[in-house]
Amino acid sequence: MQNEMQEREQQLQLMRIKNTSHSNRGSSAADQEEREDEDSARSALSVFRAKEEQIERKKMEVKEKFFAQLGRVEEESKRLSIVKQELEGMADPTRKEIEAIRKRIDSVNRQLKPLGQGCIKKEKEYKEALEAFNEKTKEKALLVNRLMELVAESERLRMKKLEELSKTIDSLG
Repeated sequence: MQNEMQEREQQLQLMRIKNTSHSNRGSSAADQEEREDEDSARSALSVFRAKEEQIERKKMEVKEKFFAQLGRVEEESKRLSIVKQELEGMADPTRKEIEAIRKRIDSVNRQLKPLGQGCIKKEKEYKEALEAFNEKTKEKALLVNRLMELVAESERLRMKKLEELSKTIDSLG
């Protein structure tokens, strides 16, 4: 806005300088023409200033409306915030107890995790120990069976020897 006014002033000065050079030719016609140019320049400048003032007033009106609207919006926002808090308070009167129970559940879940892992580990150890126990039990059963076979074989052989000895004694006697 200032720049435009300065440009306009410069143009007026240039016109005056030109008119001064023209005035050397014929002073009365040049003076008349110069006055008309100055009058039209002043008129254009005053129209320009009036438009600038009108724009400035309009700008201020819009700014005032904006801030008024902004104030109303802020008030409504505060009211909505209060209503929201009231609704949250009314929505669940047992909310604190629910939150406490949820926290306890989370705490128990955190405690359960290592216990579950320990249980899985012990189950695995138990299965391995049970498998080893079953293998040793089978091995023992096989060994007992073999022992029974050997004992039975030994008894059969001893009985056979005794019978032979008994026959030998009977034949000698």
